[in-house]
Amino acid sequence: MKKITLLIHCKDQKGIIASVTNFILQNSGNTTYIDQHVDAQENVFFMRLECVFDQATFNTENFKNEFGKKIGKPFEMQWQLHPATQKLQMAIFVSKYDHCLYDILGRYNTGELNVHIPFIISNHRELEHIAANFNIPFYHIPVTKDTKDAVEKEQLELLKEHQVDFIVLARYMQIITSTVINEYPNKIINIHHSFLPAFVGAKPYHAAFARGVKIIGTTSHYVTEELDAGPIIEQDTIRVTHSNTIPDLIAKGRDLEKIVLSRAIKLHAQHKCFVYKNKTIIFT
Repeated sequence: MKKITLLIHCKDQKGIIASVTNFILQNSGNTTYIDQHVDAQENVFFMRLECVFDQATFNTENFKNEFGKKIGKPFEMQWQLHPATQKLQMAIFVSKYDHCLYDILGRYNTGELNVHIPFIISNHRELEHIAANFNIPFYHIPVTKDTKDAVEKEQLELLKEHQVDFIVLARYMQIITSTVINEYPNKIINIHHSFLPAFVGAKPYHAAFARGVKIIGTTSHYVTEELDAGPIIEQDTIRVTHSNTIPDLIAKGRDLEKIVLSRAIKLHAQHKCFVYKNKTIIFT
């Protein structure tokens, strides 16, 4: 069987669901999953479908051409088709913190993440041995203020050479500029603590501890030019008490970062994220 995922959004109007599912049926397909959402304020309709077809008779290009002509154009849809067997190419950018990298590679090694990792980029050498342990190419590309433009050009060359679909910043402690962002809009995933904007600076856990916080959290989002303000993919929190020390808070925060980042990667890799303006529609 040939399995595909369809992502659709357009102005909300009558007949969308019936037209799409009937088109699939008329092409000898079966809809195995469907979910939809209407943003009433924006009057926008979102839908995600999973469909199966007979492998011997299904032709992806023919289906796309006919769907675009008979369904996409009349409804003025924005739509995407993704074969289920196609693994996205996911590059990892990392600096010195290893907890997210170990977690991603562990999940990748066991087949939990439906992606392929062609390489890891870092501005330091400290984590090169981890890449070697998992047999993944590692590129050490140092960054300074004076070399930023040249570095991003080198990064883009690697990304294009390996046909990378999206990037994960696994605690990459460098600002990504518009040079890269514009090439990968809504395709760069970041992770950070959720103390912002209350506790800024290099030691947010120390500042939070001093205020006696009772909840710490983590946010994973798409990268935009506005720092840490892109569309949010996944978030989670964990409670802490007065008995927890600063190292306890840091440890809990790092555990949460691993979990939230892996969830965000899965959602993106499974084509369950719609980005509309500066927010996401997440189908689970």
